[in-house]
Amino acid sequence: MKLAVASGKGGTGKTTVAANLAVTLARHGQSVVYADCDVEAPNGHLFLKPEISRETPVSRLVPKVNPERCIHCGACARICRFNAILSLPDRTLVYEELCHSCGGCALVCPTGAITETPHPIGIVRIGAAGPVQFVSGELNVGEANGTPLVRSVRQSAPTADWTILDAPPGTACLMIETARECDYALLVTEPTPFGLHDLRLALQVARELKLKCGVVVNRATPPMIELKQLCDAAQAPVLAEIPDRMDIAKAYSEGRLAVDALPDMQPIFDRLRARLALMRPANQQSLSSNSKQAAGASGEKISARHSRIGEAATAPPNSAAPAQRSPHER
Repeated sequence: MKLAVASGKGGTGKTTVAANLAVTLARHGQSVVYADCDVEAPNGHLFLKPEISRETPVSRLVPKVNPERCIHCGACARICRFNAILSLPDRTLVYEELCHSCGGCALVCPTGAITETPHPIGIVRIGAAGPVQFVSGELNVGEANGTPLVRSVRQSAPTADWTILDAPPGTACLMIETARECDYALLVTEPTPFGLHDLRLALQVARELKLKCGVVVNRATPPMIELKQLCDAAQAPVLAEIPDRMDIAKAYSEGRLAVDALPDMQPIFDRLRARLALMRPANQQSLSSNSKQAAGASGEKISARHSRIGEAATAPPNSAAPAQRSPHER
């Protein structure tokens, strides 16, 4: 089951929920992948403390104009929805930071003056934290578009009973790229005006993605009537409530998992695990022991159908292979 742990705002406790849930599932004999898709500020490693076995640079394709072949017809500029190309009477300019790597400019160029070249955007790390397989992405400083890197993190996750995708905050492109194609979304919120407002946004995104979802309330302070009314109206059940306690915050600040630091936290995540198991698609079964071994062996492989990220997986450590384009970017 692919589970996106998301929220409308930052600081609600997504990583707390995702990391503790991953460990809880593994303790119940499930094969688990934790994928940190918050590429702008990954922090899952602070709690899971994985052993990293491989690092793969990731790049995206950006256009390069050959001035000797360019006739400045403007076809490339007209097709670009993001204004990444400016065609002037005597030159054609490319703004790489605006480019979404759709490749349209190269397709429409009548003289073949545009080629696509790799532009490094970040790195994907693969490893393990005990029984939990670990994947994480980190965006290079100054990069404006992290969507291709999030896609690479998703595609790098090996097969497992549970793939937990720790989403970036907000409801913009990075969160949507993380959550799309998931089986279920776990929306983490808090009983504050900001938390309630942004939960509404996250529920709207889930509805647009036709994604079933449930809610975890962090720093819960009953009765939370308005929050529960919102969840009831959206048909998003509250699956767990994490109490607002100083000892939980202290464990977090020390980089400790709540289920390890505080004995009474394990039952909360056990119940969450059991409730999520009921949301699992009927056609999904746990991996057999043989398939678990196969999944472990494929931890450093990426699906062959993702050709571009497949190149990234086999590239030398000092090279950067381009991330595959989303169907939405073509």
